[in-house]
Amino acid sequence: MNRMNDKVEHLLHTALENWSAMAGAGGGGEEAEANEFESSFYRLIDAVREWYEGLKNPPRTLEAFMALPEVESLTDRLPGPLHLNFETEAELILEKVSRIDEDKYD
Repeated sequence: MNRMNDKVEHLLHTALENWSAMAGAGGGGEEAEANEFESSFYRLIDAVREWYEGLKNPPRTLEAFMALPEVESLTDRLPGPLHLNFETEAELILEKVSRIDEDKYD
């Protein structure tokens, strides 16, 4: 089993903290909180990409990728609204497509 590395775990934790902060933001700080979350989410995606690219026998379909125990463990911890975002990014990982920084924030 290829467990996700500590970098992915750390970035997942950071993204989840930023998600919680964004969800609880008030008093005008919403944009800053949203930007921080978005940035941390894409750092997480980049780390998942690195992990995937290091697999000896990486899955070739989205269904197989999402069914990996490591990926299931990660997605189980994501808030529901982020599942589709993660799945969209997973498709790009499998297609070996990298977003340019400007595209990450649209």
